Amino acid sequence: MKKCSKCAKSATLHITEIRKGVVQEVHLCESCAQQYLSATTPSEDEDIELEEEAGNEAERELSDIDQLVCPSCGISFREFRSQGRLGCPHDYIAFEKELLPLLENIHGATQHTGKFPKRAPDASQRQYQLIKLRSELKQAIEEEAYEQASRLRDQIQQIEKAGGE
Repeated sequence: MKKCSKCAKSATLHITEIRKGVVQEVHLCESCAQQYLSATTPSEDEDIELEEEAGNEAERELSDIDQLVCPSCGISFREFRSQGRLGCPHDYIAFEKELLPLLENIHGATQHTGKFPKRAPDASQRQYQLIKLRSELKQAIEEEAYEQASRLRDQIQQIEKAGGE
């Protein structure tokens, strides 16, 4: 499910515009779609300027991103984009900033929430739970949700204490 191009809601309207030979896809939620459709269109000169600026900026951004290389396996982000496959597990860290939006668009989330193997040892399940809680703690601190962060910290300490027994 695609996200809205203007906000974080799910997109319900998908528009493909072709202006002066440039294809642009716009994904909008219900409220942003109403604003988009009711907005007046800019003059043709402004339209051309905006397209040129967007095109130049997008090209610069893509060329910068394509230059990224994994220090472990040596695959570049350009190679990943052309092949659709990463070279090693370290690529997730090397290309994290670029992969997170991609994974979120494809899967709707960036955190695995599936099932565990029933035969998985308790230690690996506990380790997974600790990783998940630490990630949530980091996010809570970034959002300055300190009460939630303290609860998460206490949960982490409780699990670590239980694992050491």
